[in-house]
Amino acid sequence: MLADVGLELGYFSGLARILERRTGGSGAILKFEHVRPRRGDPFQPLRPYEITPEFLDKAIAALKRWGFDFLSIGEVAERAQQPALAQRFVCLTFDGAHRDFMTYAYPVLSRHRVPFTLYVPTGFVDGIGKAWWLALEQVIARNARIGLVMNRAERHFFAAGLSEKDQLYDALHGWMMTLSPDDVAIAIGDLCGRYGVDINAISRDIAMNWQDLAKLARDPQATIGSSTVNYPNLARTKGTSALREMSMGRTVLETALGGPCRHFAYPFGGQGCFGPREMMLAREAGFISAVSTGPGVVRSDGQSDLMALPRIAWDGRRNSLRALRVVLSGITLRKAKVRVQEPAVNYG
Repeated sequence: MLADVGLELGYFSGLARILERRTGGSGAILKFEHVRPRRGDPFQPLRPYEITPEFLDKAIAALKRWGFDFLSIGEVAERAQQPALAQRFVCLTFDGAHRDFMTYAYPVLSRHRVPFTLYVPTGFVDGIGKAWWLALEQVIARNARIGLVMNRAERHFFAAGLSEKDQLYDALHGWMMTLSPDDVAIAIGDLCGRYGVDINAISRDIAMNWQDLAKLARDPQATIGSSTVNYPNLARTKGTSALREMSMGRTVLETALGGPCRHFAYPFGGQGCFGPREMMLAREAGFISAVSTGPGVVRSDGQSDLMALPRIAWDGRRNSLRALRVVLSGITLRKAKVRVQEPAVNYG
């Protein structure tokens, strides 16, 4: 990929290290989702949101070699309000509370003894969440011809090859992201009903359980944060419902785990998924920090908005530690003069 070439060029040219003092801020928050071995399925539209446990292990070892401080999200919230120190930090965060976290990610993190944050949508742990993005993947994977009602009109699509399936997934995912949570439920329910996909089973299969979360809550290196109950696009959710999602997610975690929940991750977290209203609601819900998937580093002047902390969402198709080093330098497309665009990563 051209982006990979640009990142490699940024590393070998020394440009990233030269600019890092000006562009690197105080440090960076890294965002991961699934951690598991690579799968052999030919159609994997969500492949960018997976890393292998081997890459996680190598990345943490490299971050140690590069001299980064490992901070919890609570420590990041404090550091973000202070002028930058000479030594930059990194914060490891994981979205979704997926079952594979306990199997593949947690052993790596425990072995390295580094702090981490897990953001939990509690409805999935309770078995009531609906992972519509995964159900959509299954519908498209199993069928070459797909019909559904879009904007009150019946539409039909033909997608037999991988390229066509990727394009259709992107188009339908993008369309569903513009809908209200109720309309998303109707649309995915229609698709699953037509094509025999069990969204409830899919959603249960990916989720961690409360016993796993209780174990993590006892680990002093772990911070358990909230990511609502049902993981809706908050920007498409009415204000009262959005606040209820935030507040209930926090309350459920505090009640179940017996400790405070002070940190939040906006579901999906990219452009069009949160804004000033959602930031205000996060404050009203009692959180002291909220992270997005807007790419960037934490500011060096101590003026970061704690309700919109940026995160670098790592593209799991990349396995280059050199590319990771360049991304952490904070250089932008304009400054580096290379065509690099960080993905807006979705929960999945």
